[in-house]
Amino acid sequence: MDELERRTIRKVSARLIPFLIICYFVAYLDRVNVGFAAITMNKDLGLTATMFGFGSGIFFLAYFLFEVPSNLFLDRFGARKWIARIMLTWGIVSGLTAFVVPIGRLTGLGNEYSFYGLRVLLGLAEAGFFPGIIFFLTLWFPSAYRARIIGQFMAAVPVSSVIGSPVSGAILGMHGLAGLAGWQWLFIIEAVPALVLGVVTYVYLTDRPGEATWLADDERTWLDGRLRAERAQREAVHAPSVWQAIINIRVWGLSLVYFGAVAGLYGVGFWLPQIVNAFGLSTVGTGCVVAIPYVVSAGVMVWYGRRSDRKLERKGHAAVALAVAAIGIAAATLTHDPVLTMVAFTIGSCGVFMAMPVIWTLPTAVLSGSAAAAGIAVVNSVGNLAGFVGPFAMGWIKDATGSFSGGLLVIAGLAILSMVIVLVLGHDRELERVPDRSR
Repeated sequence: MDELERRTIRKVSARLIPFLIICYFVAYLDRVNVGFAAITMNKDLGLTATMFGFGSGIFFLAYFLFEVPSNLFLDRFGARKWIARIMLTWGIVSGLTAFVVPIGRLTGLGNEYSFYGLRVLLGLAEAGFFPGIIFFLTLWFPSAYRARIIGQFMAAVPVSSVIGSPVSGAILGMHGLAGLAGWQWLFIIEAVPALVLGVVTYVYLTDRPGEATWLADDERTWLDGRLRAERAQREAVHAPSVWQAIINIRVWGLSLVYFGAVAGLYGVGFWLPQIVNAFGLSTVGTGCVVAIPYVVSAGVMVWYGRRSDRKLERKGHAAVALAVAAIGIAAATLTHDPVLTMVAFTIGSCGVFMAMPVIWTLPTAVLSGSAAAAGIAVVNSVGNLAGFVGPFAMGWIKDATGSFSGGLLVIAGLAILSMVIVLVLGHDRELERVPDRSR
């Protein structure tokens, strides 16, 4: 790596990654704070475990429906405008979730269906954010940097749980302030950052390297040339249209791989606060303990992404990570000891988060342009259906058996299935090597 390359990547990373981490931190917090709210909200709204699991997961059905169109709109209108729109609308809907009861009374839908409706609206509002950012990163970073960059960006997920879990637990303690329940304050307070960042995003982001006045001329020229060369290298092998990317068998195979990883992320994540709270802890104590797996996972994920980039190896890294996820989640069913249970969940969490950045290098290595926008959206939208299946299965099995064990074993099985698929699909690492003309 020469000095120009090092300087350019360092400058682009410093400009984009911290800001995108903050945005994703807020997005993930607004998406999963319902897990903490459930500790007291379910009783107030009269929701059973099955109802809560369905309501938590229905977000992803709406997300699925609008994901591909949203990413194509982002490609057309630019990340700056489209991501700002996404953040503003999801902030509004997330805040409205605090008022499920009056909304249900006003509309005649009742608490249960008002809760479902707001979760659907949140899914529609947020659709396209994550795959939009993944596509946006392909416009700024060469292939050899993507696992580490995506790992750094996705570190927002465990970090949001590290910070958000104890904060959410503390906010629940605001019960009664101004006549509102603690779970209502949780939705209101945690919606505000999304509204603020929506405005900041519109001002701060730059759509493409060619528009980056904050880069020096030689840096802008090098980066634009490198990315164009990589795109030409991929398209020389395969240059699918948007429609061909949408129906591509490899894209759908990667969707199933991501499905298994997402099932572990949300199937466990939405229920972990309630599992830990059953240890007999306070809401604040629950928040602190729930944060433990995410503290460890954040560092492991960034390290694993760097390792994958350094070796330019994807298939084995993804498979090993998914195996670790399955082992950890399954092991949590073998003990009732709180300490051993949290050790198992920490191992499982590390596996899930190790897999995420590596999985996302696979579609971006073979797709570019609008086809990449569409293919990434397909992988994310289909994969995120696990965000519905995982929580709902956990809730349904819990109501049927009185235990979380069956649901956890289902999720572990999905991780194993994903591991098998990624091994069968394989990966051509030559597509990610530096093109000769850019050396």
